[in-house]
Amino acid sequence: MTMNKIAQVDIGAQFGSKFGTELGIGDLVSIILSNALVLAGIILLFILVLGGIGMIAGAGNSNPEQAGKGRQAATSAVVGFIIVFAAYWIMQLIEILTGFSILRPNVFQ
Repeated sequence: MTMNKIAQVDIGAQFGSKFGTELGIGDLVSIILSNALVLAGIILLFILVLGGIGMIAGAGNSNPEQAGKGRQAATSAVVGFIIVFAAYWIMQLIEILTGFSILRPNVFQ
């Protein structure tokens, strides 16, 4: 009996959110995709710092394995960021060619 009452709550109207009223899951995905480059940049910075610390610690301890692991982490972070960056610009190109807005949802109008 209580499940029926919970299912009938209009979350969009109850909490003042546009989701659930006029916006759908596609708009939410567009917001996440448009912020993915920022998130990838933050992760890149974090992994580069950790990889650099690993390289410095490995060189200070005369441990080439630890220095190699740090170098590999830094290289992997840069390659991953390049992949995310390329995917972002490919989506930008698709938007220009098709005229369909993927990364600019009309959420905050």
